Amino acid sequence: MSDTTSFFGDLLGTIAERGRALLDLGRERRPAGAVKAASLVALCERLLSGRGEASGVALASEILLAYGALKSAERIAFFEALLGTFGPDLTRLDKAAAAYAAKPSAGTASELHQASEPRRQELIRRLNLAPGATARLVGMRADLLASLPRRRDLAEVDRDFTHLFASWFNRGFLVLRRIDWSTPANVLEKIIRYEAVHEIRDWNDLRARVDSPDRRCYAFFHPTLVDEPLIFVEVALMKDIPGAIAPVLAEKRAHLDPTKASVAVFYSISNTQTGLGGVSFGNFLIKQVVEEISRELPNLKTFVTLSPVPTFRGWLEAERAAEHSVVLTAEDRTALAALDAPGLAEDEARQAVLRPVLTALAAHYFLIARSPKGRPLDPVARFHLGNGARLERIDPFGDLSAKGLKQAAGLMVNYRYITEDIEANHEAFFDKAQVVASPAVRRLLRAESQQKALVVGTAG
Repeated sequence: MSDTTSFFGDLLGTIAERGRALLDLGRERRPAGAVKAASLVALCERLLSGRGEASGVALASEILLAYGALKSAERIAFFEALLGTFGPDLTRLDKAAAAYAAKPSAGTASELHQASEPRRQELIRRLNLAPGATARLVGMRADLLASLPRRRDLAEVDRDFTHLFASWFNRGFLVLRRIDWSTPANVLEKIIRYEAVHEIRDWNDLRARVDSPDRRCYAFFHPTLVDEPLIFVEVALMKDIPGAIAPVLAEKRAHLDPTKASVAVFYSISNTQTGLGGVSFGNFLIKQVVEEISRELPNLKTFVTLSPVPTFRGWLEAERAAEHSVVLTAEDRTALAALDAPGLAEDEARQAVLRPVLTALAAHYFLIARSPKGRPLDPVARFHLGNGARLERIDPFGDLSAKGLKQAAGLMVNYRYITEDIEANHEAFFDKAQVVASPAVRRLLRAESQQKALVVGTAG
């Protein structure tokens, strides 16, 4: 894959250099920092006007280089231009709409569809002609995403990036590769850097995760982003479903013969490219890894995660702060005070007091609590339940790290992937907003919560 990509990269680079000579862009180039958003817009108009392929590649390269030199405010101005200047051709759209209204047909519908497409979509496609453009455009979208909290009007531009990226990065283009100790060092360094769930402390820690006989790591790659993992998953091969992360990550643990393992545990899934946020790879990754390791180790019968619950502590503290919480009892409030003092990770007595309260409240959090859109509050839950997993088990104090206590009061959960149930679970979640959970989790609900579960349809 790298040799082929390098060949085409070199070829495009040659085309770009020849085109730059034709355009006379190289002889009197201004300092990159002086190219402001306005002149960048003019270059974009030239790119869309339709020139020869070589000059188009060169012009796309010039635009992307100029964009890279813009400051933050200038990039916002460029995005504003994408919104205002590179929307649909309104004259063409009016004519197409009138033609379809007068005579609906496949032809007028096709013209209406094409006329409604914003010009910026074709602009982004043409920018992607440049050598290394895909990575630069992913970086451009990362800049756009960073601006959205302050500029919600730019969400329309983001929808176009998302639409195109969903095609460019669809499953057919992704390549699954196993990451092990023979993987090139530059890729291994990125695994260390991008790990977002459980920090990899050093090279020894990494080796324990990818080179041990009972550990696996897999990543998706794209041909245009050489040696850049898009998403990766770390897997532990075990005899039983784990309820805590520390034994999984322990470097000095006893290694298990993989042929003796019956459980595959997905304990960390990390997206690596901010600019590809919202473009889903994880569901494909998990399903393909299940297929891959099942072929290698047919003795594996159970596939589960050991997942963080990153928004549980925030929800819990909001309920504690509420004057009239409908979730917490007076006894809960008294018990939860044990969360506030330092040293909880080492204090087993306090953990024993908190454990039954946290498990009952966690069951309510997953099965009853909802966002304004009617979805579970936890993003990791939405991911796995949407992929067709079921909520298998709640693990109080599964993560006693500082991060685990801060985000989730130490809570972790297991989601289980049962092949024959995945499709039905997926449909239940998306069609009925139903959280499919094991009987053991449903039994954790208190009586009053069980009645609410029946109302919102989550007890099935």
